[in-house]
Amino acid sequence: MPGPQQPAAPSAEAQPASGLAPQVGPFDATMLVMGGIVGAGIFINPYVVARLVPASGWILAAWAVGGGIALLGAFVYAELAARMPEAGGQYAYLREAFHPALAFLYGWVLLLVIQTGGMAAVAVTFAAYFLELTGLALSASAVAALALGALALVNCFGVRAGSSVQSALMVLKILAILALVAGGGWFLAREGAVEGTVEGAARAAAGAEMGGEPREPPELAAAAPADSAGPSPWALLGALATAMVPVLFAYGGWQTASFVAEEVREPRRNLPRALVLGVSGVVVLYLAVNWVCVEVLGPDGLAATTTPASAVMERAFGRTGSRWIAVGVAVSTLGFLSQSILTAPRVYFAMARDGLFFRSVGRLTRRTRVPAAAILLQGAMAIVIALSGRYDQILSYVVAMDFLFFGLTAACLFVFRRRERRTGGPPSSEPGARVPGHPVTTALFVAASFLVVANTVLRYPVNTGIGLAILAAGVPVYLLWSRRAARA
Repeated sequence: MPGPQQPAAPSAEAQPASGLAPQVGPFDATMLVMGGIVGAGIFINPYVVARLVPASGWILAAWAVGGGIALLGAFVYAELAARMPEAGGQYAYLREAFHPALAFLYGWVLLLVIQTGGMAAVAVTFAAYFLELTGLALSASAVAALALGALALVNCFGVRAGSSVQSALMVLKILAILALVAGGGWFLAREGAVEGTVEGAARAAAGAEMGGEPREPPELAAAAPADSAGPSPWALLGALATAMVPVLFAYGGWQTASFVAEEVREPRRNLPRALVLGVSGVVVLYLAVNWVCVEVLGPDGLAATTTPASAVMERAFGRTGSRWIAVGVAVSTLGFLSQSILTAPRVYFAMARDGLFFRSVGRLTRRTRVPAAAILLQGAMAIVIALSGRYDQILSYVVAMDFLFFGLTAACLFVFRRRERRTGGPPSSEPGARVPGHPVTTALFVAASFLVVANTVLRYPVNTGIGLAILAAGVPVYLLWSRRAARA
C-alpha cells in the first residue's frame, strides 16, 4: 500500500470512483502506446536526420540513441503509471508531485498548443493524401474537419469502441511499415543479385586479361584517400546532438496512453507493460524503416528527397508502390488522430473533476461512461484550427512545450521516491515497474528532455517565446478556476 504521503490510486480491480469504465485490455493499451507515436512522420522524417548527419552509420546511430532515450522515458512513465493509475496520467503526476497549478498549465498547453495543433496538422496531412488517392473535388480543410468530427463521434460511443477502432488502425499502420521494409528489402535483394552477376562477369574478364587475381578498379582506388578524410569526431558528435531533436520528437507521444489509466483493466500491471512493449516495438519499426531508406536510397539520396518512403516503394514497385505507401500514410495519420481524440480528453476531464475546468467537461454519459463533452471539445478545437489554416504556426510552438513537461514529469519520480524513503513504507508500484538504474537513468531522460528545450530556444527563439507566453497566460486562468473551486 502507498505510504501516508503517497497519492491514493483507485483499485486495479474495481470500478474507478470516477465512474469511468475499465474496458481497455493489454493489447489495446499497447496499441494506444504505439498509436501515440507512429503518425505520418516515420514515412517522411528520415530525410531530416539524413541532412544533419553525414553517413549511414551515423543516421542509424541517431535513431538508435533516440530510441534508447525514449525507452528510458517509457520505464519512467511505467513506474509513474503503476504508482498512480489515474485519469489524466501526466496531469495527475504533476499535480501530486509539485502543485495543481503546474498540472493545470500542462492541461492548458495540451489543449491550446501540444495536442490540438498537432491534431490539426495531421488531419490536414491525412486530407491531402486522401484527396490524392480518391480525386474528390473537396478542400483539404473540409476533409480534415470531417475526419476529426467522425472520430470524435466514434469515441463518444464508449472507450471500447474508440480503442477498438484505434487498435485496428494501428495494426494497419504496422502492416504498412512492414510492407515498406519488405519492399525495400526485396529491391535490395533483386539489385544485389543483378549486380552480383554483372560484377562477377567483369571480375572474371579482368582476371583472365591480367593473368591473376582481379584488382580494385583504379577509379575506386584513387577515390579511397578522399573518402577516408571525413568530418572530425567533434563535428560528428555535434551533428548527432542536433539530429536528436527531430529524432526524439518523432519518438514522442507514448505518454498519452497514461491519460486513460482508469479505463485500462488492471492498470498497475497492464499499463506499465504496454508502455515498455509499445515503445520497444516502435523502436524496432523505426530502425527498420531507416535502415531500408539508407540502403535503398543511400545517405545522399535520402537527404535529397522529402518523401523517402514513396521513393523506396517507387524503386521497388514503380508508380504502384508509391501509391500503396500513400494509402499507408493516410491510414497512419487517421490512426494517430483516433488515438489523440481518445486519450487527450481524459486530461480535461481530470481537470474538471478537480474543479479547474468547466463542470460539464467532467461529466460522463450514463450509457457509455465516457467524458463526451471533453471529447467533443477536443474535436471542435482541432477542427477550428484545421479550418483556420493556423496549424503550422501552432505546431511550431509544440516541441519546447512538449519536452519541458516531459522533463518535469520524469522529475516527479524523484519526488515520489523521496517521499517513499521518508515514510519508510513499501514501494507503491509493482516490482516489475521500477525504473532500472534509477536515479541515473531517470536523470539522463530529464537531461535529454531539457536539452531539447534548450536547443529549441536557441534555434527558434520567437516560436519558443510565443509558446512560453501561452503557457504564462494560463497562470491567471488557473487562479480564477482555483478560487471558484475553493468557493464551491
